[in-house]
Amino acid sequence: MVVSVVLVTFVSLTFVGTAALLQLQIAQMKNYWYDRAQVAVYLCTSLSSTAGCVDGEATEEQKSAVEAQLNSSTLAPYIDKYYFEDHQQAYDNFQEQFKGSPAADYVTPEVLNESFWVNLKNPDQSDVLVEALAGMPGVESVSDQRRLLDQIFDVLNAASYSAIAVAAIMLVAAALLIATTIRLSAFSRRRELGIMRLVGASNRFIQTPFVLEGVFAGLIGSLLAGGAVVAIVQFFVQGYLAQNLAFTFVDLGDALLVVPLLIVVGVLLAAVSAGIAITRYLKV
Repeated sequence: MVVSVVLVTFVSLTFVGTAALLQLQIAQMKNYWYDRAQVAVYLCTSLSSTAGCVDGEATEEQKSAVEAQLNSSTLAPYIDKYYFEDHQQAYDNFQEQFKGSPAADYVTPEVLNESFWVNLKNPDQSDVLVEALAGMPGVESVSDQRRLLDQIFDVLNAASYSAIAVAAIMLVAAALLIATTIRLSAFSRRRELGIMRLVGASNRFIQTPFVLEGVFAGLIGSLLAGGAVVAIVQFFVQGYLAQNLAFTFVDLGDALLVVPLLIVVGVLLAAVSAGIAITRYLKV
């Protein structure tokens, strides 16, 4: 039973640690991508059918008008930098992105939008740009990349919350198993407990060894969980993901911040569960 407590505590706290690291990773990703998110001002093509594209392909005058608006005193304070992407550049980027895909064989430069790509000083102020440019002649649409990122982060947050829910359920299971183990341990020593009561031992004196037994099992499980979290970060995240994906991931320092939390949760969970279990048994 004690081994069961150690294993359940280990697995449940590993889920807790993984969920905590996942939240840290999502926060890092938001900081990284939101700061780099751009606003794309897509110009009309000959195939566009929106209200601002009734004349077909955006003319040079319309492009100049959009650029003048970007340089105006109204929008310039919000803009860090911007650049123009013509049909050929858009086509080259498309071919690079979808290299090997069947779609790359059917796309031609003229069907891809020319566009202005805008980096804002404060990405939270993208609505100003959207309101100012949407509906201008020659502009098909204005797209804030943060809206697309929000959808991705919603999925990641859902996965993180699912991991937290599973971890919470397993923590409840660990607490119940610890309580059951302590009650069985007390029942197996009922004769010794009876003798201790006859000689005047206090309830606190009787309870302490059982609580320590639960705490010891919880401590071992939490240490194992901490080791597992560190190993996951060191060998999988930093050893595999970081080498194969050009992105910043949680590192060993983040894992070491989570480990003390796991130890505290494991010890407190075991102490409270064992204390409640032995107190109720002694009352009976």
